[in-house]
Amino acid sequence: MTAISAPMMPLEVKGGAEPPARRQLVSSATLGMLIFIAVELMFFAGLISAFTIVKSTAPPGAWPPPGQPRLPLELTGITTLVLLCSGALAWLSWRAFSRRAATARVTRPLVAALVLGASFVVVQGVEWLRLVGEGLTMRASTYGSFFYMIVGAHALHALAGLAALAWCWRRHAAGRLAPSSFAAVLALWTFVVALWPALYAVVYL
Repeated sequence: MTAISAPMMPLEVKGGAEPPARRQLVSSATLGMLIFIAVELMFFAGLISAFTIVKSTAPPGAWPPPGQPRLPLELTGITTLVLLCSGALAWLSWRAFSRRAATARVTRPLVAALVLGASFVVVQGVEWLRLVGEGLTMRASTYGSFFYMIVGAHALHALAGLAALAWCWRRHAAGRLAPSSFAAVLALWTFVVALWPALYAVVYL
């Protein structure tokens, strides 16, 4: 005779409690933005490496090339501080938002960050027009080509970051801003702000 096996009973969880649910450490939006930032970091690292190699191989006294205008060190140094202040204000806005503070405590630093960031871009644009008028173009020299590639790429990222900040402001004013969206935008703007001092040191100084 064959023995009849008893049906298998599911193992009981100790104490009758259900297994804890997994907690998502980083939202999908923030993770996607971090991956994008990592790719862009490699892009800028390639540009900076190429610029540094070309600069180091130039003959003494030939960089910047003779006849090319000098970059505005002092004014750009001031706008660098303006951009850094914009980044700090964006973080203040995020801090107030994460603590569910009053709308004004979130909106005011966010708008101030927008204004300062826009001021940085506008001043850079005005300086570009002046430099082009003085003969610094992409075709004038390798110096001009690298300048507009590196600084221009950063300007495009700054414009994208400003558009994202403006989007956050409108969504928050409508009461529909998700924390994950704000965190992703903050990561992008932090990247734009933190990258610029390095570019300023390499290209301008």
